[in-house]
Amino acid sequence: MRIIFSCLFLLTFFSSFAQEEVKPEVKPVIKIDSLYREDQFYFSVTYNMFTDIPIDFKQNKFSLGLSGGFLRDMPVNKSRTVAIAAGLGLSYQNYNQNLTISRDGQGAIIYGVNNSSEFVSNRYRQYSIDLPIEFRWRNSTYESTKFWRIYGGVKLSYIFSSTSLLDDGENNYKINNNKDINKFQYGPYLAAGYNTWNVYLYYGLSPLFNSATTLSGEKINMKTLNAGLIFYIL
Repeated sequence: MRIIFSCLFLLTFFSSFAQEEVKPEVKPVIKIDSLYREDQFYFSVTYNMFTDIPIDFKQNKFSLGLSGGFLRDMPVNKSRTVAIAAGLGLSYQNYNQNLTISRDGQGAIIYGVNNSSEFVSNRYRQYSIDLPIEFRWRNSTYESTKFWRIYGGVKLSYIFSSTSLLDDGENNYKINNNKDINKFQYGPYLAAGYNTWNVYLYYGLSPLFNSATTLSGEKINMKTLNAGLIFYIL
């Protein structure tokens, strides 16, 4: 009987030990997509300026620009560090300056360059649809969303709404969708930086006003220049 009880005890011990044995955890295999794309939403904040300005032209206050949209990324090399991207966006541009736009007694639009003391306020704003097309370089990998980038390209824009506002102290002039404004705008741009923060520069190649627009007999050949920051969000 003693031998039988000893055998039962040993069987119970080994059975309990076997039940308490911890089995290794089987972790699921995570498949990393090496065919990633840098499809991104973008948002920019800029200070707006003009080039090829008339004599005595000056800007005053802060001229703000805002834009946002989406870019579709199309890598062209195996490591996916070089790509082409195209997108669609919207822009708002505001300019505070001393190029005044008003009307004469017959309702015709006239242009002038005045000292800031000669008017209370004067500004021009526009809204446009943008089509950016860019060539991209970055040192990104499929394991990290933080990387250095240099993106350069061309932006095509269509101004679908524009307004100039002038208060000369005696009269208020509001001119919507001025026929002298070139609705189609284009120019190169450059964006460079690390992760979310990037510097941005755009230079307009097309004049803001059409070729028939003159100031004191001289053609107004002003072009836009925007400098600021652009943010990319996955």
